Amino acid sequence: MDLPRNFKAFEAFLDKKHGLFSVSGFKTSSLAFFLSRFSLPKPILLIFPDDPSAREFVAAFSFFSSESVKFFPSPEHPPFAEVLPDPEEGAGRIEILYDLLLERPVLIATSVKGLLRRLPPRELLRKVYEYLIPGEDFPREGLLDKLVALGYERVGVVQRVGEFAVKGAVLDVWPPGYEKPLRFDFFGDTLEKIKTFSPENQLTEGKLEEAYLFPVREVFFVGEAEVLYERLLLRAEKFKIPAERVETLREQISLRRFLEPEEFWLPILFERTETLFDYLPEKSLLILYEPEKIQDEAGFWWGRVLSGGRRLRGRLLLEPEEAFLSPELLEHQTLKWPFKVLVRELPVSGTDIKANFKGLEAFEPVDSGKSGLERGLSLLKRILASGEHLVVALGSRPSAERLVEIFVREGLCEELPIKEAPFPEPNFRVPAEVIVGELPEGFFAPDLTLVFVSERELFGKKKPPVVKRRLRERTGLRFEDLKPGDYVVHREHGIGLYRGLVKLEVGDVPGEFLLVEYAGGDKLYLPVDRLGEIHRYVGVDERPPKLDRLGGRSFLARKEKVKKAVQEIAQELVALYAARKVARGHAFSPPDLTFREFEAAFPYEETPDQEAAIEEVLADMQSPRPMDRLLAGDVGYGKTEVALRATMLAVRDGKQVAVLVPTTVLAEQHYRTFSERLAPFGVKVAVLSRLRPPAEQKEVLKKLASGEVQVVIGTHRLLSTDVRFKDLGLLIIDEEHRFGVKQKERLKELKKTVDVLALSATPIPRTLQLSLLGVRDLSVIETPPPGRLPVKTVLAKMEPEVVEEAIRRELSRGGQVFFVYPRVKGLHALANWVKRLVPEARVALAHGQMPPKELEEIMTRFVRREIDVLVCTTIIESGLDIPSANTIIIARADRFGLSEIYQLRGRVGRGKVQAYAYLLVPSLSGLTEEARKRLKALMQFTDLGSGFRLALSDLKIRGAGNLLGVSQSGHIAAVGYDLYLEILEKAVREMKGERIEEAPEPEVNLGLPAYFPEAYVPDVEQRLHLYRELSLVRDEEELEAFRTSLIDRFGELPPEGENLIKLTRLKILLRKLRVLKLEARGKELVFHLGDEVERYKKGIRELSESYRFVRLVRENRLRIRVEDPLLSEATKIAEILQKTRF
Repeated sequence: MDLPRNFKAFEAFLDKKHGLFSVSGFKTSSLAFFLSRFSLPKPILLIFPDDPSAREFVAAFSFFSSESVKFFPSPEHPPFAEVLPDPEEGAGRIEILYDLLLERPVLIATSVKGLLRRLPPRELLRKVYEYLIPGEDFPREGLLDKLVALGYERVGVVQRVGEFAVKGAVLDVWPPGYEKPLRFDFFGDTLEKIKTFSPENQLTEGKLEEAYLFPVREVFFVGEAEVLYERLLLRAEKFKIPAERVETLREQISLRRFLEPEEFWLPILFERTETLFDYLPEKSLLILYEPEKIQDEAGFWWGRVLSGGRRLRGRLLLEPEEAFLSPELLEHQTLKWPFKVLVRELPVSGTDIKANFKGLEAFEPVDSGKSGLERGLSLLKRILASGEHLVVALGSRPSAERLVEIFVREGLCEELPIKEAPFPEPNFRVPAEVIVGELPEGFFAPDLTLVFVSERELFGKKKPPVVKRRLRERTGLRFEDLKPGDYVVHREHGIGLYRGLVKLEVGDVPGEFLLVEYAGGDKLYLPVDRLGEIHRYVGVDERPPKLDRLGGRSFLARKEKVKKAVQEIAQELVALYAARKVARGHAFSPPDLTFREFEAAFPYEETPDQEAAIEEVLADMQSPRPMDRLLAGDVGYGKTEVALRATMLAVRDGKQVAVLVPTTVLAEQHYRTFSERLAPFGVKVAVLSRLRPPAEQKEVLKKLASGEVQVVIGTHRLLSTDVRFKDLGLLIIDEEHRFGVKQKERLKELKKTVDVLALSATPIPRTLQLSLLGVRDLSVIETPPPGRLPVKTVLAKMEPEVVEEAIRRELSRGGQVFFVYPRVKGLHALANWVKRLVPEARVALAHGQMPPKELEEIMTRFVRREIDVLVCTTIIESGLDIPSANTIIIARADRFGLSEIYQLRGRVGRGKVQAYAYLLVPSLSGLTEEARKRLKALMQFTDLGSGFRLALSDLKIRGAGNLLGVSQSGHIAAVGYDLYLEILEKAVREMKGERIEEAPEPEVNLGLPAYFPEAYVPDVEQRLHLYRELSLVRDEEELEAFRTSLIDRFGELPPEGENLIKLTRLKILLRKLRVLKLEARGKELVFHLGDEVERYKKGIRELSESYRFVRLVRENRLRIRVEDPLLSEATKIAEILQKTRF
């Protein structure tokens, strides 16, 4: 593509590698396009006034070019704030510093805030990193010490940057600069292999020929502690620091734990500091975007630095300029830089290039009166009519394919090629093309006859650039999170207390056992190969269950009672399903062009689960049988969009839709969402709830009866007898389990004649989903929407600066804030404090002791965005989905339980913008080790749906009951959730007429050491997880996969571990044979065959030919005398019996 003549001057300037060049008329996207057209001399540093502009540039440049471009993150917190550092933020900065030191070609975009903090000296960073290659010797102990010094944290399992784990001969580390963690296989001190592995399943993925171990963050501990103590004492004297404070700091140095703000340590850890400018080679190109704004922003941040310094006088050991770059120094650095470009947004005369880039208002005015996709399509038509070459950037392939379908159907063009970003040369042979990639903003380049349109212009929504974050897979309530003191359920003995994994010798044979304590102090030692017999106890509420007696009858009686109740439910379910099969309803017409346009107006990419759910719902509606489908998925996983597609299909067929929700607040929320999506397509949406004036309600009822209102959203008010529809075709019910008995009866009547879609935010376990096939039509959305960022969790001391910064950041982007406090007492004082901190914010109070109507009104005002900051107790409703509320501040986080904080944090981060959760505590250094660990764990499980595992328990419990539309809490409490599920699945399958054969769980006692030694798997939680996984293995293929993964993660198996694998293989065979028990008595093996002895006659005869002593004695016990080794002999015998049985 030929560049305009005036662009050529820039090419000449780049060749010169010296001087000043100025350009104007560029926004971030057009600047990225402009720069991508040249061969750039790297490295390049681009400075933007703020983080959003820098991030937008990175996204746009990645759209236009495949060259490496990175964002140099800025610290999220105010200067000198006591905040626990975020490893990913630190790792992002370190990675770029090493890119520069190792002379890698890279474009770096940063903000003023990112640039100001001083850095460790280059020569030190050059010295401290480790470069590892296979075949060389690295003293392992020395390497582990080095990792700790460089800021890595030792853990059981590596799941995030900055962690390492030691597992026998294997060392796992996740250093900055790597997409995946690394696994180092050692033989003694010799490094044999370097591999990458998945943080989700811990399995090896690829091989590397070399690896770099960089420090985790800029502040790290190297050198002699004595030197640091000396620097500390000198500075303490200079700044008149009290002796007890000096002692606290000295302790932090000796423990290598930096609890103070990171910048605080710079002059103690390093003799001198440098800036990002020092890391750049002399001839590097510097690009300043809006230079005047950069200086203004530097002045603003410097003001924050000085106020932080004043606040901490008597605690700080440095002058502010020792930690940060002053505006004067920044200006001096940029002025004297020999090779730079100044960029201004508005076209200014007198610049070297006055670019002719324009916004898209030239084609379609922003205030054209059209909304959403309607305006977007009008814009595209006008661009095509003008003869300009059109390039549409869409974030996903499905969106691109839908747009192509609309283009072709509307006759806008015959073909529309779809390509993946980065954007290649434009194909001028066709009038338009679609590129799948993220472009933050569109623009018009008249000189090039090119128009770029992004999703922002097409859908009227600004989608922020997606920053790549590492997502960990979703994990439910996991058995290995079992801690001593938790309740467990044994399928025979009932509810007990887990006391830990213990090592015991039984008859001189060492083994590992799970210790469970029962009523009266009775103890059960369960061998680790029998972990499948035990479940974690999950009840219905926080109340602790009553312990059972070991060997007592009460648990078995309770189990029988639950079985009976569950069978009745299963019977009713199956009968209902059979009746519905023969019923007849309205068969809706297939989707038309307007429906396809409505689909295309969805500004996000559907997840595979969401797509499947939409297809299932639309297929149900087009069949003559009335739909009764349950759609389950976490809050914010996209259930509403599925409901909207169903609504649109119904409305296109002239039918009305009723959306029933449990609370007025949810009614308001859904009203906003449905109106936003449906109004541009001429659909009339109304809301009916007690918060609306009686006159308005009367008007809505009249319009419903006449058919003027097509979609109505309301609480149980919709079920009143005075509500009449002209032609109701679809009923959508949100959280059905929250309605009362009377309302459910009325729903049953309605369900007979119209299509019904029920929505539930409760996860439904996979096994239950399978057993309900053919009983309840079920769609499940388990994958979070793409591009959604994990909530950024900040652990900090409760300081005015931190709170003010958090609130102002949210308000500046048009958002809202939840401010949660554990008690009603003190809530008013907190609200007043917030008002003083941020006077312009609209602050309101909400707590459970308010009259229900008043509370409802406040929550509704919050949904309507009439309140900026909601200061409240933990009453924030779980179903509430407020995309504009993206910051939650939790005061006294140390007083909340983990699951509570996890649930609260889940209230934010529903949209595509970065959400924040601030966990505030009185002091970081004053936290107990336990509280610190707990809150740090929360910072680790930041990802959407990482389901901080304990918190999902109450959701899972609700799931089973809700699914059946009945309360099952009493029965769940009696036997625990997992066992209840097992009973329920079995009952449903029996009612469906399936044959269920339950294989007995064989008990094997061969007197062999069979466990994973501590030296092989040092982490207790990991061992528990492996034992549990092994106990669930049911065939040899699974067992082989387990063994391979074990060796991959921990190295070659020790003899005890090998025995455990072989024992599991033997148990797989014994289960198939329905053997109840196998024990060794000296040189004799005794198989307890149960009632099926006839099937083994042939096998026993064959065994008699191989073994001298084979006897079948009373109680169907088969005795065989064997030679050692017992385990392989027992396996051989089981294989013969398996082969010969009929």
